[in-house]
Amino acid sequence: MTAPTRSHGFTLIELVMVLVLLGVLAIALVPRINSQDFSARGFHDETLSFLRYAQKTAIAQRRTVCVAFTVNSVTLTVVAVPASTDCLGVGSTVPLTGPNGETPAAIPTPVQQQRYMNGITYSQFPPAVFFFDGLGRPSAGQVIQVASSGVAIPQTITVEAGTGYVHD
Repeated sequence: MTAPTRSHGFTLIELVMVLVLLGVLAIALVPRINSQDFSARGFHDETLSFLRYAQKTAIAQRRTVCVAFTVNSVTLTVVAVPASTDCLGVGSTVPLTGPNGETPAAIPTPVQQQRYMNGITYSQFPPAVFFFDGLGRPSAGQVIQVASSGVAIPQTITVEAGTGYVHD
């Protein structure tokens, strides 16, 4: 009579417990590790769509749309006088209504500032005067870069000089 052989391995209960512990760790740690990078990418994508909106609005209204950047925001205005490109004159621009009905069209919104804007900035952005004319052409080609806690994310936003094509 032979002795029963004992198989080596883990029991089903041990495997389930390991999976449960891994799940709890993933839920607790993953949001803390990636939230800033995720927010920076969201800000990048929103800036990209905002610039596309500015160009399309300039073409639709046949007016100059001014794009004003700061270190961590973008605001859109429309030149009040048709065929003018004066974005800096006092009273020469009026606020542009944003794609969601907000006036003025600006990012980040107050809700975004409270939720995820800590440490997210533009590390490279256009000078004070940047606009799309009535044909959708930019005043100059641009490269915009978003940074999270001072470290630039790999994607850049490019506005082509001749056509105004906005892409990343």
